Amino acid sequence: MIAILARRRPVQLPAAGRAAHLVERNAILYRREWTLIVSGFFEPLLYLLAIGYGVGALVGSAVTLNGRAIPYAAFVAPAMMASSAMNGAIYETAFNFFYKLKYVKLYDAILATPLGVADVALGEVTWALIRGTLYALGFIVVMAALGLILSPWAILAVPASMLIGFTFAAVGTAASTFVRTWQDFDLVLIVMIPLFLFSATFYPITLYPGPLQVFIQLTPLYHGVDLLRSLTTGSIGPSILFDLLYLVVLGSAALLVAGARLERLLLK
Repeated sequence: MIAILARRRPVQLPAAGRAAHLVERNAILYRREWTLIVSGFFEPLLYLLAIGYGVGALVGSAVTLNGRAIPYAAFVAPAMMASSAMNGAIYETAFNFFYKLKYVKLYDAILATPLGVADVALGEVTWALIRGTLYALGFIVVMAALGLILSPWAILAVPASMLIGFTFAAVGTAASTFVRTWQDFDLVLIVMIPLFLFSATFYPITLYPGPLQVFIQLTPLYHGVDLLRSLTTGSIGPSILFDLLYLVVLGSAALLVAGARLERLLLK
């Protein structure tokens, strides 16, 4: 009987179930550090109030890609919502993930449990997605309160923000596995700031020269902005399908890279 019991393996949870334990661990930790999560919401909100309304008072209205004139604040708001989802995901998977990987050695300890490398990658991306989604939920409430939602399609803006959060969480996790020191995060900021400023965030992409338009359309935040702006303003067109495809493919590819890189780093 003892020999039979010794040969029995522990009951293995499905991959999603194992990753959920890591998500739960992060949620418990952040119950005491909730200000760290809330702080990331305010930067895009302040941009919305300062530029959306300040500059909007001078601009009056903005023309979207299909020629429809809408209030400038309603044009900027979905871009800030997309940026908020990006910030939540990147800050979690870049800075926090790197700290836990390189300094605390949290994942080395986790691998002594039934969780594997894939569970670590999936759990951290899921937690970052949740953080980005919380930002998006807060932002959609602010937009509704300010009267910046112009279409019933906006009900899909939160699920769309979850997709944006997933994509940037996967990209951030993958990028963090290549980071060697804290100084390398300057490169992350060098990428994030132009993305925030030039992804058709504050004015239509048609104002850029043709070659620059093509380059911007290759970046992930542009597709997040275009997706949310289409939903919140009701400017639904064929481009929304490409936005969805782009974000799904990039996020999935980045998640695979993150898993492979983590396996090399943790199992070397």
